[in-house]
Amino acid sequence: MPARAYWKGQIRLALVSIPIEVYPATKSGAAISFHQIHEPSGKRIRYEKVAPGVGPVDRDEIIKGFEISRGNYVLLDEQEIEAVKIESRRTLELVQFVEADEIDVLYYEKPYFVVPADDLAEEAYTVLREALRKARKVGIGQLAVRGREQLVSVKPCGRGLVMEVLRYADEVQKAQGYFRDIEDSKPDADLLDLATALIDKKTAPFKPAEFHDRYVDALHRLIDKKAKSRSSKRILEDVGEPIRGKGNVIDLMAALKKSVGSTTQSSSRKAAAKEKPPASRSTGRRKRA
Repeated sequence: MPARAYWKGQIRLALVSIPIEVYPATKSGAAISFHQIHEPSGKRIRYEKVAPGVGPVDRDEIIKGFEISRGNYVLLDEQEIEAVKIESRRTLELVQFVEADEIDVLYYEKPYFVVPADDLAEEAYTVLREALRKARKVGIGQLAVRGREQLVSVKPCGRGLVMEVLRYADEVQKAQGYFRDIEDSKPDADLLDLATALIDKKTAPFKPAEFHDRYVDALHRLIDKKAKSRSSKRILEDVGEPIRGKGNVIDLMAALKKSVGSTTQSSSRKAAAKEKPPASRSTGRRKRA
């Protein structure tokens, strides 16, 4: 478990308070960051803070400002900003409970593990977890962290609880503006059956470890090659072009039939490979063709 908690406090349900600690449930994935380099000298590019018509400025001369109109700012110093921050009460009060599917996926932002702070808190923690699971509900509350108030949900996860930070309503775009021009019509029944059959054949348990960011993997290979070559010579790798249709008009029925057929053949080959007995090693060395 990480040495430092994201938040420590208590979950409060009416008159019951449960001491808890909250830890991040995710971490930064594989990523590669680049610096800007001055090619002739090989030196890294640095940036200075400058003001138009003034030039470079000292850090202690910089203040925060909110633009109310073009070129006009309301200036705020750190003490003014600190004065309006929400005081952390170290209490997450569950003020409402909702069905899990009532919260649109667009509102979920980041998950955290919630664990009991000590052995004494474990009994009440377990009761809350099982009550949420039995009721099939999600608890909703607000949490003050670093001067800001976060909307969060709490729900069971295995032996524990997971808290998910939710976006506020004004942070979520309205879907209607993007989907308005899509016709509200029923698809052809045969096409729908084929698409459903394809989904059924490709359905499998979700295993996140089987998926990788191929772009990051390719960048690592490229960087390794260039590091070993000790040369600035350009290395271009053909990673393959995506398969494109021969024209703009697509025979959807034919494409779906072909997809279902190829999926079936692939599954049959895999099944046959599993049933095929292993080749005997006593036949001696394989003859060359």
